Amino acid sequence: MHLKTMKCNPFCLIASLEDLDIFNRPEQRASFEDLFRAFDRNVTFQFFKSFRRVRINFTNALAAAEARAKLHKSDFNGREVRLYFAQSVHIGSPHLEPPKPDKQFLLSPPTSPPVGWEQSKDATPVINYDLLCAIARLGPGEKYELQPGTPTTPSVVIHVCENNQESSGNEEEMDGGTSPRPKIVQTRRPEYSPSVMQ
Repeated sequence: MHLKTMKCNPFCLIASLEDLDIFNRPEQRASFEDLFRAFDRNVTFQFFKSFRRVRINFTNALAAAEARAKLHKSDFNGREVRLYFAQSVHIGSPHLEPPKPDKQFLLSPPTSPPVGWEQSKDATPVINYDLLCAIARLGPGEKYELQPGTPTTPSVVIHVCENNQESSGNEEEMDGGTSPRPKIVQTRRPEYSPSVMQ
């Protein structure tokens, strides 16, 4: 849908009114209409109370231009009347276009995928082989700097733990010069008190 340029309608004026009496009182409406009937006897009016606008349709473009030139910013019942030429918007097509056929199944999925549809394959995971190789070469107690530090960011360093697979967590004495694995002490559960639950 393409929006084209707006064109002025030379046969139609829009009056912007602040006085609501024109919309509520028939005598005020009649005197307002008489202002424009002086320029064109066959003029018609459409009143839009909620917008405080009146559409004035002339049969002659010259009469509409003359009325606008003489009555724009004129006084009516102590209020200023502003007049503008109506603008019509021209749209490329009078109908909305349906979505493209290849996108319809995404908007409303059918019970089965359309003909020719294939599931997309997952991307291959990114593996940093340089990092894996450097970590494999490290021995116990060594470190590897992944990212050097700058004045605003810290450095990222990997420290390799010592190999303690030979010793079990229950051994207290040192076997062959290696230190025993520390025992993990479980945190005690707090005592139950019925007053807290109530």
